[in-house]
Amino acid sequence: MREAPMRFDLVTNGGRFSGLVTACRAAQLGLKAAVLEARAEERYPCSSRYSSGVFGVMGISLANRPDRLARAIVEGTDGTADPALAQAVAANAQRAEEWLAAEGARFEVRGGLEQSQHVLAPARRFDAAGLDWDGRGADRLMQRLEANLQDRGGVLLRGTRVDALLVEQGACIGVAAMRAGKTERLEAAAVVIADGGFAANPAMIARYITPRADRVLARVGPGARGDGIAMAEVAGAAIGGFGAFYGHVHHRDAMRNAALWPYPHFDALAAASILVGPDGRRFADEGLGGVYLANAIARLDDPLSAVILFDAATWGGGPGQSGPVPCNPTLLEAGGWLHSAPDIAGLAGLAGLPPAALAETVRLYNDAVAAGRLGDLPVPRGAGRPLPLAAPPFYAAPLCAGVTGTMGGVVIDTHAQATRPDGTAFPGLYAVGTPVAHLEGGPRAGYVGGLCKGFVLGLLAAEHAASLRS
Repeated sequence: MREAPMRFDLVTNGGRFSGLVTACRAAQLGLKAAVLEARAEERYPCSSRYSSGVFGVMGISLANRPDRLARAIVEGTDGTADPALAQAVAANAQRAEEWLAAEGARFEVRGGLEQSQHVLAPARRFDAAGLDWDGRGADRLMQRLEANLQDRGGVLLRGTRVDALLVEQGACIGVAAMRAGKTERLEAAAVVIADGGFAANPAMIARYITPRADRVLARVGPGARGDGIAMAEVAGAAIGGFGAFYGHVHHRDAMRNAALWPYPHFDALAAASILVGPDGRRFADEGLGGVYLANAIARLDDPLSAVILFDAATWGGGPGQSGPVPCNPTLLEAGGWLHSAPDIAGLAGLAGLPPAALAETVRLYNDAVAAGRLGDLPVPRGAGRPLPLAAPPFYAAPLCAGVTGTMGGVVIDTHAQATRPDGTAFPGLYAVGTPVAHLEGGPRAGYVGGLCKGFVLGLLAAEHAASLRS
């Protein structure tokens, strides 16, 4: 006899922040909610748990007015973000923080008003390389949300892998999932894609970011494989907004040395230095920052061919000792290394770069810094505070692009409800967090914020689903 399906009002595919927030809010509003998480561990590895806990909007503070936040999203994505979706996120960001605080989250506020960071407390250590999540703010909040969900009658089903969306008469009515070695049917009025993007899926990285997926660093937990996006596409939902990602610039050895990710990264150092390709020429505007540069590195014919150059003053001064976890001295302490030489010709030999081309690149760059004519460089530099390469010894290090969160996915409306290719709503299907389209990206890979997408869109999805059940 066939077993009766499990029935819920709302289920989330994924137990990261986005899934937990959505289910908690849904249960708070009286819905029978379940979080379906493929990993079976008690404290399963995922990017939410690894997060440093910064909650902002496009790099600026939640304390800004909603119109300022919405403008930052549209401008930061060079106009590629959906304006209505940007406004919905901006209008609810502060409310999301207040809701989280009521759920038990603690935030530290650092810096001035507009650029202040709201960070889940306790924050990670800023003198430690590698992962540092155990007992930190993100880990604690995940545990708190799970407890709150259960207190409200909801459940977190670990070891439950969603394999397909169930669609009848044009509406999503549940999922088929593998649990305890057998396929089960779980019916729900609302199904929420919340499984964290596709940074751990080489096939999707190759399809949407770079064909050399084996030569970029998956800077995430193992579960971010894009299953929700793929299932939504098969079910008939609209997908899009691909091509960019959120990530950082890392030492190439991070590909094999886990102590070199997620920290330290080269972002602060790169913004003051030179990045060159295998031809010894600059290929990007370093002043646009680490996320942009990680994307530029990934687009090279060989994403492992980029090299960073800087001098002793930069390494020993502010840039070398800046960032959440400074490269100097953390990089070397964690097993990283640098090429060092008393002159550029010697450095070129050590780094395997053409000496004449590299010398010309450094000369043009130093002249432009001295003259304040950075826009005249072969690859113009229009941002940041570049420093010359003038104080020996000179340093070089091989780089890689670390992919933390992918951009693009399911196209949603302002309720986080999925849409069809013709723009109409897809009843019963939602997407929140990383696997959503048209909120990030553009030429500079504008990054709204992983926690922002999970926290804010999670509330909107739960509240819309609850409104349809009342």
